[in-house]
Amino acid sequence: MKYTETHEWIHLEGQVGIIGITEHAQKQLGDIVFVELPKIGRTVKAGDEIAVLESTKAAADVYTPVSGTILEVNESLKEIPEKINQDPEKAGWIYKIQLSDVNEVEKLLDFSAYELITK
Repeated sequence: MKYTETHEWIHLEGQVGIIGITEHAQKQLGDIVFVELPKIGRTVKAGDEIAVLESTKAAADVYTPVSGTILEVNESLKEIPEKINQDPEKAGWIYKIQLSDVNEVEKLLDFSAYELITK
């Protein structure tokens, strides 16, 4: 897994990235009550706002760590947004993206570098 300074994670499966928010981010947000998912087929550039999470504390934008095309979204989050609180780095994934440039992942943080910015 790689991480962003804006608290997203990405797990690569070949040319496809699975993306969500980190454990740290969900703790900061509190109970998530609504998720605005990205549109399948949308082409995005790294850093674009891609989704919105609303919690009992605040609304937060989710940014895409890589460029590409949205392949799939986690539809279950529409009915059970709290999955992000329960398991943010697995079952609470937000979307899958077909990467246009796999090398963009190399610019992201590894876990130890990410851990430093959360302290």
